[in-house]
Amino acid sequence: MIKGLQPLLRRSTYTGVLFAVFGALAGLPVAMVALGVTLGLDGRPESAYVALPVWAVLLGVVGLSHVVRRVLVAGARRMLGVVLPGPVKGATGERWRTPAFVVAHVALGWIVLIGGGTLLVMGMALPGRSAVGAARVSLFGWSTALTGAWAWIVAALCLFLAAALFVAVSEVLRWLAPRLLGPSPAERLAMAAERERQLAERNRLAHELHDSIGHTLTAATIQAAVAGEVLAADPVAARAAMRSIEESTRAALEDLDYVLGMLREEEAGAAPVRTLADLPELIDRLRHAGAVVVPQTSGDLAQVRGTLSRAAYRIVQEGLTNALRHGAGGPIELRVAAGAEELELSVVNGVSRGGSAGFPTSGHGLPGLAERVRLLHGEFEAGPYGEGQWRLGVRLSMRRSV
Repeated sequence: MIKGLQPLLRRSTYTGVLFAVFGALAGLPVAMVALGVTLGLDGRPESAYVALPVWAVLLGVVGLSHVVRRVLVAGARRMLGVVLPGPVKGATGERWRTPAFVVAHVALGWIVLIGGGTLLVMGMALPGRSAVGAARVSLFGWSTALTGAWAWIVAALCLFLAAALFVAVSEVLRWLAPRLLGPSPAERLAMAAERERQLAERNRLAHELHDSIGHTLTAATIQAAVAGEVLAADPVAARAAMRSIEESTRAALEDLDYVLGMLREEEAGAAPVRTLADLPELIDRLRHAGAVVVPQTSGDLAQVRGTLSRAAYRIVQEGLTNALRHGAGGPIELRVAAGAEELELSVVNGVSRGGSAGFPTSGHGLPGLAERVRLLHGEFEAGPYGEGQWRLGVRLSMRRSV
């Protein structure tokens, strides 16, 4: 018994009834237009019944407006308590769904106003009328007089039916809203595509931050240690190391400003563009950090352009950063070979027996590189190479040079 009364105790039941009433009131101006059009065309009062289908058609036309849909979605969220995502930009759903909800919304509102209002008035008026005489009830030409206890019984029945009607209307609206105002299959597909695009963009930004900031912090840490060691004995070398730190951090700040602008969805500046043409600068910074880099290039690197050149730079940067962090401190062999069909990148360094040389390992570096290479349809390998060495090798098709 108590469980059956729970819908009457929920606030959402009465806000749902209020939502239905708002729909009925909002449909009044359209009803007046429909009645005016019908009477204007026919002129006979009995033709007013024809205004009902005209009213429904006009309500459907109103429901085609995107503004009406947004208002209904906001109202359904707040008053019906249903979870509805907002309309997706660029996605078109079935155009009939919102008009259908508008017609149902207005119709249910008038059922509440007329049916529920009549039942409430009868439920409250019958006991008072029976106290001063017989209370007469008329319905569809049928009439009867109620006296004594019968008036109270019928009054209680009217109040019960009014409450049941309110609960039913609220539940019907709550059931209809997700189905007619919620996303259509096309909109769900657009939402999924947008989430996938955002995830891909966040992953790309994460790669950019990892490659740029990770490299800069690694190089700056080593350069600061070198500067501290030679500050007294070789001030010139110390100043060179400090200048290298300044240049590295300035470049990293450009990358950071760009990434933060993208994350805030602001008008970020132009993306920092670093390509294979910037390798000499990268190698110089590492040499200032005390690393011994032995570069070997072949082919025309200028023919590697666009996405491929930028990706190749980041791959080399990450490979050299890993060599600094986890290498044994010996020479780092860098090979960049640009052929007619493919671009080959290789970083070989000694393996440190002591682990990571004091640098923490996030575990994202190699998987991130592998993902970057996979997106470029290239080949990736990383692992032991010979005795006491580690090799990172990448092959990329030159057809991706766009």
